Amino acid sequence: MVHPDIVLALPGFGGREAGRKGFISGHREFYERASIQGLREHDQVIDVVGDTAVVTYRYELVYERSGERYRSLGRDLWVFQRQHEKWLAVWRAILDVEEHRAD
Repeated sequence: MVHPDIVLALPGFGGREAGRKGFISGHREFYERASIQGLREHDQVIDVVGDTAVVTYRYELVYERSGERYRSLGRDLWVFQRQHEKWLAVWRAILDVEEHRAD
């Protein structure tokens, strides 16, 4: 479901990472080090034009890492491309991120 050349635009467009291996290992590292306590997604919008789809949604994530709880708010933006009847993620950006300690 992830294109080999996927690009992740880092929050605030402060950099970018390219490639499936790094993309997946970054997610795996987060899930191994953090315990997700809640996730709420809302305001989802999906636009499809031909073989390209853009998905965006707002999220609220509560997680614990190293004994501390955090609340992260933001917007995810994904771009997908249909290849051989499968939708592959080709680009992702995390926007409008606010992260605070949660009590």
